[in-house]
Amino acid sequence: MTHPLRSIHIGVVLALLLSLSSPSQAQSTTPYDSGGELSVEQASYDVLHYDLSISLDPTTQTVEGEVVVTASVHAPLSWFVLDLDPLLTVSTVWQVWKGDEVRLPKEQVEIRGGQIWIRPFRTHQPGETISYGVAYGGSPRIAPNPPWDGGIQWEKTPSGADWIATSCQTVGADVWWPVKDHVSDEPATMDIHIRVPEPLVAASNGRLRDIEQHEDQTRTYHWHVSNPINVYNVALNIAPYRVIEDEMESVAGDVYPIQFYVLPEDYEKGLDLFEEIKDHLAFYEEFVGPYPFRSDKYGVAQTPHLGMEHQTIIAYGAGFDNTSMTRGTDLGFDALHHHELAHEWWGNLVTNSDWSDMWLHEGFGSYMQPLYREYLLGADSYDEAMMQQRRGIRNTKSLAPDSILTSQSIYAGHDIYSKGSWVLHTLRYLVGDETFFTILRRQAYPSPEWETRTDGSQTRFATSEDFQGLAEAWSKQNLSWFFDLYLRQPEVPRLSITRDATSALISWTTPDGLPFPMPIDISIDGEIRRIDVPERGAVITVSESAELVLDPNNRVLRAGNGE
Repeated sequence: MTHPLRSIHIGVVLALLLSLSSPSQAQSTTPYDSGGELSVEQASYDVLHYDLSISLDPTTQTVEGEVVVTASVHAPLSWFVLDLDPLLTVSTVWQVWKGDEVRLPKEQVEIRGGQIWIRPFRTHQPGETISYGVAYGGSPRIAPNPPWDGGIQWEKTPSGADWIATSCQTVGADVWWPVKDHVSDEPATMDIHIRVPEPLVAASNGRLRDIEQHEDQTRTYHWHVSNPINVYNVALNIAPYRVIEDEMESVAGDVYPIQFYVLPEDYEKGLDLFEEIKDHLAFYEEFVGPYPFRSDKYGVAQTPHLGMEHQTIIAYGAGFDNTSMTRGTDLGFDALHHHELAHEWWGNLVTNSDWSDMWLHEGFGSYMQPLYREYLLGADSYDEAMMQQRRGIRNTKSLAPDSILTSQSIYAGHDIYSKGSWVLHTLRYLVGDETFFTILRRQAYPSPEWETRTDGSQTRFATSEDFQGLAEAWSKQNLSWFFDLYLRQPEVPRLSITRDATSALISWTTPDGLPFPMPIDISIDGEIRRIDVPERGAVITVSESAELVLDPNNRVLRAGNGE
């Protein structure tokens, strides 16, 4: 049922108790962070479904809402814990029991910092399916620097209409709704009901089920998400949008809708970009497999922030400017859209289960733009793009540290974009194009049968170890040396050469003497050949007068190339 919001009177808020004690240690994150180690309570259940209803008032910049969380219990559960920013106030909590809503007394609900601790009438046991509801409201955090430092935006379009958007990847979804805010737990499905004043249009994740007209000149948009979704990808996009739409035939043979929610004043520009969007989709389908969420849609919404990979409703705010991500150079395509679209595969289809593996999202996503340049413009453009990325690598922190991290910490100096992209670039050189592109596609879809799935089972969590295993299986090589060096510590190897009158010694120097048997291309008087470089180094016969260049095409991530 597309239910309008219950009447929520913020002034009649329950006197929920503030308690500093808890049965176990809750997530030790800053107020505006996400992830980290789960508390025992939150680790004891998995979310199956969220049913979120939210009403937005642009005049007062406030929200009122409710969420019903359905979860499966897999360890004894004496507290049901959700996350919610303290800027928002809880008014009512209830349990859904045999179809009825049983309101919990205030003694069973505690607000502890940024969490709602709900004590059930009895301890829930493994195997149970439970549902709890929370009504809330208030003035959510206004994003200081979206999308990097997120929250909600209450903006105006160029013509003066209300323009509202959310972005919360690094700060957590709990800045605007009650949720289990952790990357490791995705609901299998979700319903989102967004009530807005006319003539505003609310675009969100999934497929539009219904628009309900109310007597107070508001409308409720009901979106249904039929695939697992990470909670930071749940998004509101609200403006007097016009919708550009079409259908796309997938390489899997089925047809799915494409929609672009564009501001009226940019409609003509939107039409042009819409054709390019189809080209981008065709490229990804060719190289990494079918668009993953064909049972929902592919959607793009014009936003007042630069962009985000919100599942099935990509945020686009590059201003129809092809130079927004290319340092002023127009390469003939919109790199911002191309990058965010990449995350429908690298991030939304295949999701890291901890932020420490975020390079699987951002590194893979960043590699796709040089690959597209190669596809459109040739190998020289690919090489140029890779060297541009190389100049941004700092090598100060491990790319994928062997520890549990939060969203804020992984984005603080871990090189997950450009270094992650260069790891793939170097792997491509090591294993060759045929094997590399097979690895890339099987990272997205483990088998051709997976490519046909549209019921949610095509999605999965993955780790760096999983990707290493995949690369080893297809290359038939032990690649532990490769991933240990590039992922688990920050430094990169250095290639050195020592020459005499008749020979040259080529060797690798690595941090802590880590093994690194990486072959390397050398150019001798313009002729390129590959040589193996064992631990003791490689000696080649070459005259003192010969011109010798190591790694002439910059295929290996190492110290000194492009820094």
